Amino acid sequence: MAVRLDELDRKILVQLQKDGGQSLDEIAKIVGSSKTPVWNRIRKMREGGIIKQQTFLLDAEALGFEACFFVLIRTSEHDASWQATFLQALRDRPEVQEAHRLAGDIDYILKVRVANARAYDTFYQALISEVKVHNVTALLSMEEIKSTTMLPL
Repeated sequence: MAVRLDELDRKILVQLQKDGGQSLDEIAKIVGSSKTPVWNRIRKMREGGIIKQQTFLLDAEALGFEACFFVLIRTSEHDASWQATFLQALRDRPEVQEAHRLAGDIDYILKVRVANARAYDTFYQALISEVKVHNVTALLSMEEIKSTTMLPL
């Protein structure tokens, strides 16, 4: 269910998405309000579940994570026990940045960030030793063209 936000709420959210480290004074100045109302709105949006967490985006390549793989997984298993094991295996692996269950021919797609192809193979071998999968296809991203966490408010 969508929560109703007014124009000021949306302006505040845009600023928080651009840079969550901005001070309340900076945000208030940009959105045309004062600090206290901005703080109260942020607090209400946190309490309402609109703002999940505050985090910082790191440069993966600067930290040595130069390879990004998109991993397509097909499985012949669809029971609850297999799914629970699979989901836990994904949660236990920090290399998995995103995981999505899909409609269509592919059951799951993962975004996996590692240092190189050898590190991906280590990840892959560990995953298939824990969870039975029918088919795995790994696609190496040659270039990241666009990546954003910002919602189109």
